[in-house]
Amino acid sequence: MKAIVLTLLACAAQAAVKLPALISDNMVLQQRMPVRIWGSATPGEEVTVTLGQTSVKAFTLEDGRFEVFLPPLNAGGPYEMTIAGSNTITVKNVLIGEVWVASGQSNMVWLLRNSTNAEREIAAANHPQIRFFQVKTTVAATPQTDVTDASWKICTPENAPVFSGVAYFFARHLMETRGVPIGILQSAVGGTPAQAWTRHEALFDDVNLHWYLDNWEKAVKSYPQQKIKYEQALARWKKEAAAAKAAGKQAPRAPQQPQGAPGHPHSPSGLYNGMIAPLLDYVIRGAIWYQGEANAGPTDNELYRRLFGAMILDWRKQWGQGQFPFLWVQLASFNPPGREWAYVRDSQTATLELANTGQALAIDAGEPNDIHPKDKLTVGTRLALAARAVAYGEKIVHSGPVQRGVTRERNALRLWFDHVGSGLAAKDGQALTGFRIANSDRRFFKAEAVLDGNTVVLSSPFVKEPVYARYAWESDPVANLINKEGLPAVPFRTDGK
Repeated sequence: MKAIVLTLLACAAQAAVKLPALISDNMVLQQRMPVRIWGSATPGEEVTVTLGQTSVKAFTLEDGRFEVFLPPLNAGGPYEMTIAGSNTITVKNVLIGEVWVASGQSNMVWLLRNSTNAEREIAAANHPQIRFFQVKTTVAATPQTDVTDASWKICTPENAPVFSGVAYFFARHLMETRGVPIGILQSAVGGTPAQAWTRHEALFDDVNLHWYLDNWEKAVKSYPQQKIKYEQALARWKKEAAAAKAAGKQAPRAPQQPQGAPGHPHSPSGLYNGMIAPLLDYVIRGAIWYQGEANAGPTDNELYRRLFGAMILDWRKQWGQGQFPFLWVQLASFNPPGREWAYVRDSQTATLELANTGQALAIDAGEPNDIHPKDKLTVGTRLALAARAVAYGEKIVHSGPVQRGVTRERNALRLWFDHVGSGLAAKDGQALTGFRIANSDRRFFKAEAVLDGNTVVLSSPFVKEPVYARYAWESDPVANLINKEGLPAVPFRTDGK
């Protein structure tokens, strides 16, 4: 009798319909697109998915997976959705609206509670039509199909403090201007490079990106020796931290785990496998991205353009939704020792060559001595402006001036711009700063910059036959060209790529 009972229990467990973490209470489904609902059940079992007046059936495949597509629905809710097989699951408080992925490193993770005017913003963060699904940091050797310890959270003053500040302000702006619910799939990890977010095959298929794979393989081989050094340093740190605490002083920074370690978040494709792959079946409108700091370095500067573009193209391929909008934040102003962020910014701007992309500048919103600028409102709002233009086709000024040409006029250069909006201007009405010019020898000197209509004329007494120009070409530039809508000009150089 006991064996019979156990057998019956096993069959019941096998038959139960199960859903991934994404399909759960408070979720937001993408409007006006066929929406996939999936899960697992007994092979061959009929499963019925019902949302409002819409009902769709499917049979579970041999591997235990089922999926159905709901027809395109207009924004609205809340609704209840039922998924019925041998058992029935009811998903409550479902909204139909716009769904965006928010990914990258620490500036995307940066909490609302640590952002500018946090107390005031959090108190006002009562937006039941904004929902966040925050993916737990997960590094995996192979692509995963689900995530753990994650659920949809409604935007309330109680939940909002731990939301991404950038993604929150992005969502709030879109909700207010588009008038629809907004769902954010937040999948970001501080200090991580783009190769960790890129599928292995995408890295392998471009021989130029093998550097990332080869470099990691070297790190793995040297890890046993590096681990010993790390453990010794960690032991010293623990003693120093305890002594500092006893003396009422700030503890020194802990040593970082060496690269090559199993489960290290810098491992190529590790975060893609654990934190992007499980999202691929969920229908989205697009993605926002804030990353690049971890790829600023002598080698990465040359490769980031290829890496970033390859990642975007492969995400689009794996999601299977065509060229969905992909928007990013250009690196903010910062004075990092031993790094040259201008080249990373240049790579980010060059990636605009890909279709349906947009860029939000933060060159005027950084902090020279803090890699984490706290003004996330400016950044999130500018990303939302880009979304309104790129994803939704609104005819708005969403970008600052972009240099499109240069002409020589005797001993001066005239710069021409797109995205001038209502016209070019200098921020706060000051004299233009941030420009450099050079003769053919590429020795750059500070330029006198004068506005002439929607052009800028550059000259210098030290440059008699100017050929090249640069603008904001430093990690922490002093530069102030804007359009009259207040959006800053994109840093550039005309002396090669």
